Amino acid sequence: MSEYQESVPSRSRRRRRWFEYKSQIPVSWSIFLGISIWAIFFGLWHIANLRGWAPAIILPAPPEVITALYELIVEKGFLYDIWTSVWRVVVGFAAACAVSAPLGVLMGSFKTVEGFFNPLVSAWRYVPAAALIPLLLMWLGTGELVKISILFLGAVWFLITLIMDHTKAVRAELIETALTLGATRKQVLMTVVLPAVSPDIVTSARQMLAASWTYLVIAEITAQTTGIGAMMMRSRRFIHVDEIMAGILVIGLLGLMFDLLFRLVHRLMFSYLEESE
Repeated sequence: MSEYQESVPSRSRRRRRWFEYKSQIPVSWSIFLGISIWAIFFGLWHIANLRGWAPAIILPAPPEVITALYELIVEKGFLYDIWTSVWRVVVGFAAACAVSAPLGVLMGSFKTVEGFFNPLVSAWRYVPAAALIPLLLMWLGTGELVKISILFLGAVWFLITLIMDHTKAVRAELIETALTLGATRKQVLMTVVLPAVSPDIVTSARQMLAASWTYLVIAEITAQTTGIGAMMMRSRRFIHVDEIMAGILVIGLLGLMFDLLFRLVHRLMFSYLEESE
């Protein structure tokens, strides 16, 4: 009986190493798995190119894309395009957060605020920002403001809804306890609701930042000569698929960097959440 009892934990430990609900894995495993999926992706891409599953002109090999990226940076001033795109995303998304955070918290806290704003927010969520480009071009011209507006509109409505839903999920006992102790509505909002929902606000912002990057190319093809999207459209005219794929690769890498940055900010600001786990 004792041998059986000793064997059960050993088998469960072996299983837990691979597939176990919500169990932690070593950092080395996370790094290995993350590298593995990219190695498989680029390996399949290279095999597809070698076997000629698509013409080389429309499916260049990974080394050709890396070479094109190097030439873009060294010879064609691509770093300025990258900086311009990053600046547009940061400004547009920061504006979306500045509107979404307070409005989402208020809508999730007070039914009157939700009843007033939610019909408008819900309707605009189903209108793609790209559909507004003709109007924005007529109203704002072809300068930076129209690009930032597209990036802003691509994220703000969904971010408001996410923050509102997270605010609604704040435990009612916390609010009731604060009111029972004599706190005003403003005090409850600032000292109970906002601290409770702040981690979820950062998480929601991290999730919706991806939407801003997906709208980047759309924003930059609107009569613009700078930015990653503009470079990709120029390359399309001359069928430089390697440069287009280099631009896609850069957008993916930048998105990954911003995602890791948000994770770091979340970990630093709310370290107590990890300690509680």
